[in-house]
Amino acid sequence: MSLVTHISSPGTSVVGDLREIDRAFLGLKEAAAYLGISPRTLYVWRHRRQGPPSFRLGARGRVTYRLDALDAWVREQEQADSRSNPLLSPTNAVPQRRADYTATA
Repeated sequence: MSLVTHISSPGTSVVGDLREIDRAFLGLKEAAAYLGISPRTLYVWRHRRQGPPSFRLGARGRVTYRLDALDAWVREQEQADSRSNPLLSPTNAVPQRRADYTATA
């Protein structure tokens, strides 16, 4: 399955399979497009210290994301979701009893 989207950066636009990006770093808008979310959502996550790891790069301090860190963060999200990770599914958990509970008739 190919991820086809439109990424805009100043003066350029890229259309194609995002897994073929030849750069190691993405800006805020590019990272949001890569994840399939709005740049505003990514900005809010960064402000709340949620979401994928980011840092400021260069003299202007532009927010930057490592492509491999985005992929790793997505994998972490998949493993943290009980629908993707059967070990976390509540339907697979062993029923627990309260230690101080006694059944009454």
